[in-house]
Amino acid sequence: MTTAVHLLDNAVQHYGWGSPTRIHELLGTEPDGLPAAELWLGAHPSAPSTTADGVALDALVRSDPEAMLGRRVSDTFGPRLPFLLKVLAAERALSLQVHPRPHAARAGFNRENRLGLPPGSPQRSFHDDQHKPEMVVAVSQFEGLAGFRAPRAILALLEGLDGPLVAAVRDTLVADRSDRGMKQAFARLLAARSRAGCRADIDATVASVQARLAAGSPYDRADATVLQLAEQHPGDPGAIASLMLNRVTLEPGEAMFMPAGQVHAYLSGLGIEVMASSDNVLRAGLTTKLVDEAALVECATFTPTPPVHPVLETAGNRGQVHSFRAPVDEFALTVADVDAGESVALPAEGPRVVLCLEGKIALEHGDGPTVLRHGESVFVPHATGAVRVSGEGQLVCAWVP
Repeated sequence: MTTAVHLLDNAVQHYGWGSPTRIHELLGTEPDGLPAAELWLGAHPSAPSTTADGVALDALVRSDPEAMLGRRVSDTFGPRLPFLLKVLAAERALSLQVHPRPHAARAGFNRENRLGLPPGSPQRSFHDDQHKPEMVVAVSQFEGLAGFRAPRAILALLEGLDGPLVAAVRDTLVADRSDRGMKQAFARLLAARSRAGCRADIDATVASVQARLAAGSPYDRADATVLQLAEQHPGDPGAIASLMLNRVTLEPGEAMFMPAGQVHAYLSGLGIEVMASSDNVLRAGLTTKLVDEAALVECATFTPTPPVHPVLETAGNRGQVHSFRAPVDEFALTVADVDAGESVALPAEGPRVVLCLEGKIALEHGDGPTVLRHGESVFVPHATGAVRVSGEGQLVCAWVP
């Protein structure tokens, strides 16, 4: 049984909304002009991390699940790492999206397999059979949309705006403010994408939002978001749909949890994301990727709800260790600051992925210290046992609660 820790080489995903500099700054690499949107640290088969020996992390986990994961985790999730850690660097808005619940993920994945869609196909909505609840912790100020506003608030935001599409959405909500009415209103808005005259209709609404903002809007933040999204994605109904969703700002160190079924979109900022190990994203706009409005509406939750913040637990002699716990079994996230002369303990069992965000840290374990500098990461198997961290810097650790 091996107790060695494994330094990781991680995949960078070049999506159009990404920042060309922020992930490169973390890794200490030269920008290449491409938008580096996400750094994946984990064992998802579409882009697994690799060890210094060139072994893919998913293969390493399968080679000895009990040593890599521990019996509790391997019995619960099988021979797979149940979480995926990401660094997310958004310069533009991500897609308006939702993640499916477990039964919907399995059904959608099997359906697309029967249709003969190959793995990785851009025509797939379901890339695996897993659900994808996720949590984000802000590194910089982080902007987003998450969950539906109350119908009364939505109607106030739509009041006085021009365009037949907005009028139809408003009429739907006036007639029925239940979850059913919310679903009908949102679906009607998204379906306009395929209707003749949609671009002109949305342009008229955006112009009225701009006029309201210029006149001293009482909804300046929501209106500015519409204009931002309309500029990035002209003619996209997602810009108007933002008025139906809660507008969220996370300050550095604050966190938000997105359960499966919650409609959301990240707008900008640098954050650490941890999620169930899945790549299932159902998109309804604000993207150049596949839009699957029907699947999103079918999987979404339309009950108005404020953004969900995970439970925060603090530890350390000065409260410098913050652990974020969401109501899911696959993941938790610890963020720790370490100063000279002190050490902090990481979770002592199960698989762990550790990323050094700043400075230089040393992981003390049975095989001796493993030193990480900013941007470097390591997979810590269950068999490694207890780990303490010393040095000077900041780290994040994803683990299974």
